[in-house]
Amino acid sequence: MNRPPVVIIGSGLAGYTVAREFRKLDGEAPLVMLSSDHGGFYSKPMLSNAFAQKKDADALLGKSSVQMAEELKLDIRAHVKVTAIDVTLKQVVVNGETVPYSKLVLAMGADPIRLPLQGDGADAVLSVNDHADYRRFREAIEGKKNIAILGAGLIGCEFANDLVGAGYNVHVIDLAPQPLGRLLPPASAAFIQRKLEAAGVVFHLGTTTQQVERAGEGFSMMLANGETIAADVVLSAVGLRPRNTLAEAAGIKVNRGIVVNVSLQTSDENVYALGDCAEVEGRVLPFVMPIMQAARALAPTLAGNATQVRYPAMPVVVKTPACPAVVSPPDMGAQGEWQVEELEDGIRALFHSAEGKLLGFALLGTVTAEKNALAAQLPPVME
Repeated sequence: MNRPPVVIIGSGLAGYTVAREFRKLDGEAPLVMLSSDHGGFYSKPMLSNAFAQKKDADALLGKSSVQMAEELKLDIRAHVKVTAIDVTLKQVVVNGETVPYSKLVLAMGADPIRLPLQGDGADAVLSVNDHADYRRFREAIEGKKNIAILGAGLIGCEFANDLVGAGYNVHVIDLAPQPLGRLLPPASAAFIQRKLEAAGVVFHLGTTTQQVERAGEGFSMMLANGETIAADVVLSAVGLRPRNTLAEAAGIKVNRGIVVNVSLQTSDENVYALGDCAEVEGRVLPFVMPIMQAARALAPTLAGNATQVRYPAMPVVVKTPACPAVVSPPDMGAQGEWQVEELEDGIRALFHSAEGKLLGFALLGTVTAEKNALAAQLPPVME
């Protein structure tokens, strides 16, 4: 009797990297990938700086699902919907049919958080979380001029920089008093804000969008501080929520994300999770480097050699050409303080413990060149 395949739900960076790493170790075991979209491979991080890269939606697609299936000896089932996981029978329900698995990998990503907006234009607010979203966004802004972005975090600032560079007028609205509030100390945030404003971005901070009303072919946005903004297109970039409802319905433990241990194993011994949908030892890390580290650990586990994931220091490169930035934020709850040094064309912020140990940094402008030297001094995120 043939062994059931390893089944991967999700065809993003997490799913494909696991498949690629697994194939390096086992070239013959049956491998099935279930994808809700076209199943082609593209770099999701490039969505927020595609204008600067001079790439439209078609150019962002690296390889089709047919090419990926051939390259990885993979059975890819595109445009399918997984509606249930049965951990007892070790099978998933896909488009009404059952697919058995020996091991199941959940690489389903995350959904954009939707703000509770009022107004008849609220349903037209766009978000960009995948290739199809980006295609719709590019079509929506074609021939338009004024773009409003909800959220001044990493993705909001990257999109803002990319769009002003392409000639659009961009307004960014955020409740926080500064951009990149979860990553930067105030002085660093003020520095990048000045640089983005010099490039043309208009910030509306310390306030929220309450209403989005249709106004002709565009929108009128009412802010909590009484301001009104006219926009042709509204893009929401306020964060992501791990996709964990499928796992929860199957009785798999979830918290913020799908709960996994250091072997990326869920509460069911035959089900694993990684990427934006996973919570690894209490951490949800929706960045490229953690995904790569997780995939490289999970592949040998799936091949029969149990391996634990280790997270070294993983600085995040912020794709804002108006102000190059690299950030390695201190661990949640880390005790210490920021020491900030402003230079002529950069700002160096180092987070030290009371004992003087480097626990994090934020490098902006010319000092980004110090990234590797400082990263080598940081403790691992997870041993």
